[in-house]
Amino acid sequence: MSLLFERSALFTILLGVAMTADAGTRIERKAWGETSDGQAVELFTLSREGAPTVRVTSYGAYIVSILTPDRDGKMADVVLGYRDLAGYLGDTNFLGAVVGRYANRIARGEFSLGGKRYTLARNNAPNHLHGGPKGFHTKVWAPRIVSGPEGDALELAITSPDGEEGYPGTLTATVVYSLDADGGLKLAYSATTDAETVLNLTNHAYFNLAGEGSGDILGHELQIEADSFTAVDETLIPTGEIRPVAGTPLDFREPVAIGARIDDAFPQLQAGGGYDNNYVVRGEPGELRLAARVFEPGSGRVLEVLTTQPGVQLYSGNFLDGTVVGKSGRPYGKRSGFCLETQHFPDSPNHPEFPSVVLAPGERYSETTVYRFGVK
Repeated sequence: MSLLFERSALFTILLGVAMTADAGTRIERKAWGETSDGQAVELFTLSREGAPTVRVTSYGAYIVSILTPDRDGKMADVVLGYRDLAGYLGDTNFLGAVVGRYANRIARGEFSLGGKRYTLARNNAPNHLHGGPKGFHTKVWAPRIVSGPEGDALELAITSPDGEEGYPGTLTATVVYSLDADGGLKLAYSATTDAETVLNLTNHAYFNLAGEGSGDILGHELQIEADSFTAVDETLIPTGEIRPVAGTPLDFREPVAIGARIDDAFPQLQAGGGYDNNYVVRGEPGELRLAARVFEPGSGRVLEVLTTQPGVQLYSGNFLDGTVVGKSGRPYGKRSGFCLETQHFPDSPNHPEFPSVVLAPGERYSETTVYRFGVK
């Protein structure tokens, strides 16, 4: 029996319905408060037979919750997050946000493009991180519900003016959230610019397949479809060297518990206090392919991550320290969630040997990531 068949059959039992034609995705929307400057924020709930129930907010394009069953049909929210908008307005951990213009780090907050040097905020000293302190995670995105053959989808759009956070060009970007009948949450990113710029978008969801607030993720079994990683210095900036995972604690070519080697005396781990590493995903960038698979033995939940991006960043929640209280009312301690951030490589604007992150006028940025849930 396939994983996806198990998933579909489980939802059929839970809903108590006959095997009839899928009605497609349905979206409910409601007001969810205002920002400090009076901008209205909305919360959207996406639901569909055979798929998780997902909530997304127009503030920061955050994934607020993902409800999905375990092997016994018990539902749990498997992403870390806050109870209300106030938590997201004060968020410094990017708990489910879309980050940009540039996800991950840029060395010393500087890069050159078209013969000109650009300077960005050093908000992760000494480097620039996730688009800066006023990046896309702090903006209210314009929502639109769009219809298609798979049912409704949620489109969130943002316009970033020339010079915002130091980046050149006026950029228009969208992310479309949709569900499929195979247990997948799809994020389709698109963007255009009126001047040459750099762009790297991702979602920064923290997952705990046992349920958010249920403890650490060290027992989750992880497999990553990668034979190599981008080596970093002590500030987590790539050196330019692409190294094989073989013989290192970064080797997840076969399923291994996240906690099995996380505290090994290995410089690439010690730099981030645990996993904070970019993997070179096998296959051709631009093609949707499997990047990672995670299994949580207690619940039986499985997460598969598929992407068109060339890399995926494994982050093991090393800097969560218990000060954030989650939706369950429990604090999020160290390593209580993991991220699999599909992306171009960190600091690519300063590494011409890496896949290009330059977007020019007349071109369209287009990347897709799917989070697919199941049980075994």
